[in-house]
Amino acid sequence: MTSDDQNKLEQTYTAGGHVEDRSQPALPVVHRRLANPSPLGLLSFATGIFLISSFGVHARGVQIPNVMISVLIFFGGACQYIVSIMEFVSGNTFGATVFASYAAFNVSYSMIYLPGSGIISAYTDPETGVLSPDFQQSLALYLWAWFILTVIFTIAAMRSSWILFLDLLALDVCLALLAVGNMVGSQTTTTAGYVFGYVVAALSYWAGCAGLFAGGVTPFEVPTFPMYKEV
Repeated sequence: MTSDDQNKLEQTYTAGGHVEDRSQPALPVVHRRLANPSPLGLLSFATGIFLISSFGVHARGVQIPNVMISVLIFFGGACQYIVSIMEFVSGNTFGATVFASYAAFNVSYSMIYLPGSGIISAYTDPETGVLSPDFQQSLALYLWAWFILTVIFTIAAMRSSWILFLDLLALDVCLALLAVGNMVGSQTTTTAGYVFGYVVAALSYWAGCAGLFAGGVTPFEVPTFPMYKEV
């Protein structure tokens, strides 16, 4: 068997050692040694930010945001924890750290509004039902903590892709606006932060689709514009 014949034979097998089967183009089966977990992490993060922003601007006049709790815990939280473990196994330190961190963000943020957690009730006057000003200040400190962490991640992403870098940069702005809005009691600034969250969600959806649509799964690929040059 010649080397050309050997190459043609190898091309009929996937990276995972399975016979390549594209008889179902609508639902392609792509076998790999390890699946790329990033699309799941990015899409779940995008969905969580989209809901947080939507309830933050009171879309459709909704005032009670509790319905987002289940999505933040199970999709934004549990799925990103799984993704972080898969990134750890594949040797991606950045992915393992980022997805585990934002999984914790989704779960911790949802716990604030979960009635059983007692967090909001701890700041609520039992007689008048009015929230203490301490709640807004505490929430501001919470957001500043995540802002600092996100800045660290933004610096770490400076050699990845423009989409991921701009995604984290937009999240920096979003968290800063929300923190300032809660700290000074400016509803306009807080609303601007939630609106900026839609930018974060859009860029996260973009990055997630780029990974999901790669490898010939779709007839087109979504560009992410690498910030580095291959040598």
